[in-house]
Amino acid sequence: MPIKELPPVGRFAPTPSGRLHLGNLFCAMIAYLSVRHRGGQFLLRIEDLDRPRCPMHLSEMAIRDLEKMGFTWDGPILFQSQRDNHYEAALQCLRSQGLIYPCFCTRAELHASIAPNLGDTMLVYPGTCARLTPEEVRRKSETRAPALRLRVPDETISFRDRLQGTVSENLLRDCGDFVLRRSDGLWGYQLAVVVDDAQSGVTEVVRGMDLLSATPRQIYLQRCLSLAPVHYMHIPLLLDPRGRRLAKRDRDLSLDVLLEKFRAEELWGFLACAAGFLSAPEPLSLDDLLEVYDEGKLPRDHAVLPEALVR
Repeated sequence: MPIKELPPVGRFAPTPSGRLHLGNLFCAMIAYLSVRHRGGQFLLRIEDLDRPRCPMHLSEMAIRDLEKMGFTWDGPILFQSQRDNHYEAALQCLRSQGLIYPCFCTRAELHASIAPNLGDTMLVYPGTCARLTPEEVRRKSETRAPALRLRVPDETISFRDRLQGTVSENLLRDCGDFVLRRSDGLWGYQLAVVVDDAQSGVTEVVRGMDLLSATPRQIYLQRCLSLAPVHYMHIPLLLDPRGRRLAKRDRDLSLDVLLEKFRAEELWGFLACAAGFLSAPEPLSLDDLLEVYDEGKLPRDHAVLPEALVR
């Protein structure tokens, strides 16, 4: 008798440093439809690790905006700002394996001494502090609190992305030892997201292409912490009709502004058109989109909003 596959568990995890925009909504839509059309669970997580930049009122606004757009989720909302003890436990596990070391490099020093990776904006850390002696660590700690970095091997991590195909990255050459906790005490994204996905039972992650390069690091962390692997799908970034990438500074395309001009069903029609599910925009509810959802129609490189949105 064949083994019955369990329903998937997906999630949407916005960072509430500003109002949600259509790029956030596009990602949430694909993540929601991907699991709901297979009878799976959809979770909501608020990634408010940077508490000064992510005050509670912005989290509350994001939740209200998602409710206005028709989202429902399973279980309680997870707030990363309330999970320090879980991240600390994971850090101790890694420390017991000899994988953690303090780093005293300032941001200015890093930018001055490190070349960008493959021409992009990610800096490859050269291991400047990886071989400090205990005495050097003690002396440097007197004047500066260190960040904590994870040692990575000279190893290529490969995975199969549901939309982008096979992706490979050499941990040492392409990213270097990466930060798990910043010098100001804030937890690093890589550690928090891996711990949260595992403890929430997440089986698939749908997110933007801008996070594709983070995935090999997260896979390595999953292995170091003996956590179950996750299936990934990195979707194209949403562009406005002029071909510009959406950002939180684009107030004209933020969700609160758009909901003053359009009904939620109209916005879903625009986004479904950008995703390739519709040939032309038409008003639909979020659950109506389950009938037209087709992962095979998603563009790989970029998704462009229809011109009717900005007329």
